[in-house]
Amino acid sequence: MALSVPNPPTTPRRVKVYELRNNDWFDRGTGYCTGQLVNDEPHIQVKSEEEQDRMLLETKIIKDDGYQKQQETLIVWTEPHGTDMALSFQEPEGCAAIWEFVSHVQSHLLSISGADEILSDDANETLIGSVMLPSPELGNLTEIEAMIRSASSTAQARDSLGKFVLSEDFIRKLIPLLEMAEDLESLENLHRLCNIMKMIILLNDTLIIEHIVTDEVIFGVVGILEYDPDFPSHKANHRQFLSDTSKFKEVVPIKDPEIKKKIHWTYRLQYLKDVVLARILDDPTFSVLNSLIFFNQVDILQHLQSNQAFLKELFSIFHSTESDPTQKKNGVLFIQQCCSIAKNLQGPVRSQLYNHFIQNGLFAVIDFALLHEDASVRIAGTDVLVAMIDHDPAMMRAFIFRQISDKQKPLTDTLIELLLGEQDLGVKAQIADAIRILLDPATGLQIEGLGKANDITSRLHPRNHSADRETENFLKTFYDDSAKKLFLPLSELDNRKSLKGLSIAEVSLFSHLVDTLCFFVRQHAFRGKYFLLAENLPSRVAQLLQSPEKHLKLSALKFFRTCVGLQDEYYIRHMIKWRLFGPILGIVIDTMPRDNLLNSACLEFFEFIKRENIKQIIVHLGENYRDRMKEITYVDTFNMLILRCEQLQDTTMPSSYVQEDKSIRNHVNGARRWQGVKDMDAAEEEYFNTSDDEDSAPTPKDNPIKGANGSGSPLPKPLVDYADDDPMDTADESKPEEKRGAAAPTKSAPEGASSASPTTSPTTPILQMADGDVPPGAPMPERLSEKRRREEEDDDELGKLRNKRRSPTSGGSVNSLTKKRSSGPGGSPPTKKIAINLAVKTSTGSSDGGGGGGGEVTGDGGGEADDEK
Repeated sequence: MALSVPNPPTTPRRVKVYELRNNDWFDRGTGYCTGQLVNDEPHIQVKSEEEQDRMLLETKIIKDDGYQKQQETLIVWTEPHGTDMALSFQEPEGCAAIWEFVSHVQSHLLSISGADEILSDDANETLIGSVMLPSPELGNLTEIEAMIRSASSTAQARDSLGKFVLSEDFIRKLIPLLEMAEDLESLENLHRLCNIMKMIILLNDTLIIEHIVTDEVIFGVVGILEYDPDFPSHKANHRQFLSDTSKFKEVVPIKDPEIKKKIHWTYRLQYLKDVVLARILDDPTFSVLNSLIFFNQVDILQHLQSNQAFLKELFSIFHSTESDPTQKKNGVLFIQQCCSIAKNLQGPVRSQLYNHFIQNGLFAVIDFALLHEDASVRIAGTDVLVAMIDHDPAMMRAFIFRQISDKQKPLTDTLIELLLGEQDLGVKAQIADAIRILLDPATGLQIEGLGKANDITSRLHPRNHSADRETENFLKTFYDDSAKKLFLPLSELDNRKSLKGLSIAEVSLFSHLVDTLCFFVRQHAFRGKYFLLAENLPSRVAQLLQSPEKHLKLSALKFFRTCVGLQDEYYIRHMIKWRLFGPILGIVIDTMPRDNLLNSACLEFFEFIKRENIKQIIVHLGENYRDRMKEITYVDTFNMLILRCEQLQDTTMPSSYVQEDKSIRNHVNGARRWQGVKDMDAAEEEYFNTSDDEDSAPTPKDNPIKGANGSGSPLPKPLVDYADDDPMDTADESKPEEKRGAAAPTKSAPEGASSASPTTSPTTPILQMADGDVPPGAPMPERLSEKRRREEEDDDELGKLRNKRRSPTSGGSVNSLTKKRSSGPGGSPPTKKIAINLAVKTSTGSSDGGGGGGGEVTGDGGGEADDEK
């Protein structure tokens, strides 16, 4: 069935589109709204005002989406997939046109589905007739309460009841009964009235909630809610609180009556949500209240920031010397409330508000507030400053740097003076947080100018080099000029012998200063380290360990734990130099064996040193505090530290500590910790440093040592140059130099001199080296497995030679083998090689008895030489 609309609202109406995400309204953009019929189906369309081709919203109007018109400029509904949407119109006329279109479409759709489902405003008499309440009187309150409770069970009945309450002005009829029941002191009727009013509010009807905060009925409603049956012996004073008009102060007159009305309504909605209905609110009603408050606040702030005459008059109060001090105080409180409300708004709205404030002189207001004698004004000024820093720290750093460039007193000095002199603990905490945020180089981005609108997209850009340079200059200026002023109270502790009698403000100040030092240690690696060590601030922090306040001791201990946790050599040396571990050890002795927080924190401090095996600290503790650590026996940490110190000082002791503690260090919180790159042992290092025999064999030019068969290709290992692991090698081990002499040819000896005995030849450089050294040009040692394999192959070859020597026909074979070993490839004359030295050695052995070399290999070699002769 085609849908006919007499006058579709095709005129574009300026509107903001909101979407509810995680109980917070998200601004999807600003555009122009129209009602359209697309394929005979009703739609609401919103096109972006920046990009005409981009559609911000296109939704089909259906009958079951619960469209609601709130106030004069809001339409709220729920999409079929469950998302709550809202349209905030710039003008009430636009909202009325779209709402008329939606109402007409829903009326038509409901008429199609059947007369029993008609819920439109034009034909709701049938449904209202189904839920009707009698005229309220004291005598029928019980019946009305039962009927409302019954109607609240279904959604359709709730909607019908809500429409009946609004159409019959039922709430206004209940208010006179309050006065009658109070005059009669009828507590039973007062409790029934309270229950009826609670159920009407929990119908979750936006129009009802908007109605009860109006001037006509608000005091009657909260008066009924004063008599809560859950607390029969207590009565609240809601009417007295809301009737106090002194709480509403106009610093500058607000001339728009609608804005002033929304301010009062918002205040009452917040009071209902936070005080009156705090215990009974369900999620839907809570969401409705938050939505109404949010949209009211958006309208109020947008009106204020767009009214340049209002802002100019507001900030002119602080530039005039004739202004009333009370008016200036109220002006600071008004700006604080605006900034507090802006925290809950979207980024673009908040940025626009802050930039309008800055253009009209917000920083001068902050300076005035921070130096005011009234604590409430200082708190308000600190709130505004913290809100600005949280919004854009880089912008605040740029402003402070501009003050320094203009030779003005920077805002950081003002904050430092306020931190040192403020007695209010809340203000101290806020200022300390503000200083840390300003000095954190990781927060915020540099903006190009204070007057330029800070769009939210610009905050997504990566940091650039100019921003880094600006931050570095800011930090340099701070450490050069302001840091000493900030930590002056700590430096003055050097002249103080006792910390007894510290005031609460002083204790809070020292706690904030120590936390700031911890922040410097973590964030400012270079500048913070130089400043701390140059001013000897760790020694001053160690004095705080003697204070009677335990939380101050914990703050000081946290500082030292941060320094040791970095394992920075400079901090560790400084702590050792000034013997700062002694006071911490003294706390352990004074508090043992009590398992309190202070004792546990100190034990964790020393346990970390043991677990991480920080050798400098362990040796220092063992050398200077051994006797005191022996007194602590209820934990094993200190005995293990003493044992580890002895092992570090005496390398001959077994490293049982390392083996025992290794499993603890390898596992942290039940998970295996990363050990880093492991060092290679000697065998692995030799393996990687040794060239592969098959890939990179040395040439005769590089290595004069050749194989025994004269082939010219070098042997990976000479035949007799190894230390045999068999028991038969005892005789050979007694003469290692002789073996090396037999295995190493001399470079300069002529070929004819090879028959000389190595025992009478001059000592070669190889014989003068230690066993583990390798001469230059010699091949690198081989791995153990490769060596064993080659030994077994040589043993097999020598065993074959023995068998041939003992056989009757072995002479020719031995001679041929010897001749083959004595000749190079192609019959070339042999050069200096192992086989010749072996023959010479065995000839000497033959004259001595045929086995003078000692050992299996040398003896067999000697036998071969005798047979050859």
